[in-house]
Amino acid sequence: MKIVFMGTPDFAVPCLRALAQSDNDVAAVFTQPDKPKGRGYKMIPTPVKKCAEEYNIPVYQPVSLRKGEDAEKSIKILKEINPELIIVVAYGQLLPKSVLELPENGCINIHASLLPKYRGAAPIQRCVLDGEKITGVTSMMMEEGLDTGDMLISDKTEIGADETASELHDRLSLMGAEVLVQTVDALKKGELIRKKQNDDEACYAKMITKDMSSLDFSKPAAEIHNVIRGITGFTVMNGKRLKIYRSTVSGEASGDPGTIDNEKDFTVVCGDGKCLKLLEVQYEGGKRMSTSDFLRGRKLEKGQKLG
Repeated sequence: MKIVFMGTPDFAVPCLRALAQSDNDVAAVFTQPDKPKGRGYKMIPTPVKKCAEEYNIPVYQPVSLRKGEDAEKSIKILKEINPELIIVVAYGQLLPKSVLELPENGCINIHASLLPKYRGAAPIQRCVLDGEKITGVTSMMMEEGLDTGDMLISDKTEIGADETASELHDRLSLMGAEVLVQTVDALKKGELIRKKQNDDEACYAKMITKDMSSLDFSKPAAEIHNVIRGITGFTVMNGKRLKIYRSTVSGEASGDPGTIDNEKDFTVVCGDGKCLKLLEVQYEGGKRMSTSDFLRGRKLEKGQKLG
């Protein structure tokens, strides 16, 4: 089957790699434009572009598919390629109706949630923030609405109690590739079953903002823990910013919220009387490190206040 693949970040790479190694013809890849990075503002290609180049797949990087000269050129290219199917995985652009209707088999999207839950931009972080125990990946037919199309194939997985969004991201990206292969195979065999989403069960995973990382130790330990593993938390210690990358809920204490209960393993009291053990941190001006390494270079005091 002749396929055009549209994707941009690391999450989409296993899907592209799986297609490139299959018996399908990946005729082209569309990805976001290269962006400047670092002190020298060197233009860095997207992860999907790097992968496409490994397989000598033609790459196109329009600024927009919806308006302007770039969009007109891109749609002309797509019509010339005449794909039987377009696969979209975390592309970062909304597709116009003219593109959605172009392939004879439509456009299929791989979404990192169990739809209709967590439609939108940040499903992985949001499900961790919300303390979900189960999530997964869903393939769906694309339409003009945001992640509202008919569901095709899904696969679910449990979320570990201390699993970070980054770790979950990597697992779901591999699951997404498996679901995609199953979906394309079922499509070619004429065995694909479409199931409408129940909009009453839907919720949206809005974009993550920096202010959400600020930790409030007056809240329950589990809620703070979810912020840390979902988007990385930060607090203030001795007037300096302290980033917290990893934690675990640990026991109970009677101290005030935000105070250190155990200075030997960096355990902090939270608003519900439960404690949070900080496992991986980064002090302002320093490197990211395990708490055991962090404590070798500085002494904490029981009752010391964070925040």
